[in-house]
Amino acid sequence: MEKKNTIVNDGKIYLFTKRLVDIFGSLCGIILLSLLFVIIAVLIKIEDPKGSIFFSQNRIGLNGRKFKMYKFRSMVSNAEEKLAELLKYNEINGAMFKMKDDPRITKVGKFIRKTSVDELPQLFNVLKGDMSLVGPRPPLPREVAVYSAYDKQRLVVTPGCTGLWQVSGRNSLGFNEMVELDLQYIQRRTFLFDIKIIFKTVLVLFGSKDAF
Repeated sequence: MEKKNTIVNDGKIYLFTKRLVDIFGSLCGIILLSLLFVIIAVLIKIEDPKGSIFFSQNRIGLNGRKFKMYKFRSMVSNAEEKLAELLKYNEINGAMFKMKDDPRITKVGKFIRKTSVDELPQLFNVLKGDMSLVGPRPPLPREVAVYSAYDKQRLVVTPGCTGLWQVSGRNSLGFNEMVELDLQYIQRRTFLFDIKIIFKTVLVLFGSKDAF
């Protein structure tokens, strides 16, 4: 069956409202969660004093633009160097890498990944405009390198901290299913749909059995 191109909702009112929500939401999140940021930073340093608190990684955003995405560091400091030898254990089909018992993850990292706390620094990406609160997850350059033209439709909107994929099964879904959910979101996205996804994310965020 032939796959059709996605129709994008790029109405000026929607995009303006979405950006206002992103700015307000990210600022409120950073302020309200500042104490949690400090606690996580201290725990990361206690476990690995020589390692950094934050981890930045090149990601691909709107229309293929590269940017630095921030996370709390949940892996050993040389995790990227160890990735090549682990690719054969990938548990997700397609242009992604996920491994439930990834040996690179630290003790603190297991907790902050399970609760998705490691993703919170992306609020700074939202404030900068590199990301939105809701949208397709920003892929790695090596993933985009093997994307089909159909898959690249994920890049026609600003990537997000959460999206339809995250509230519909997360890592229990394969790459192709993720793409389909992201394209469904792009076709259906409205202010109310974004708010619905944000509330669903809050409900499934902590302790999600699909997070790893």
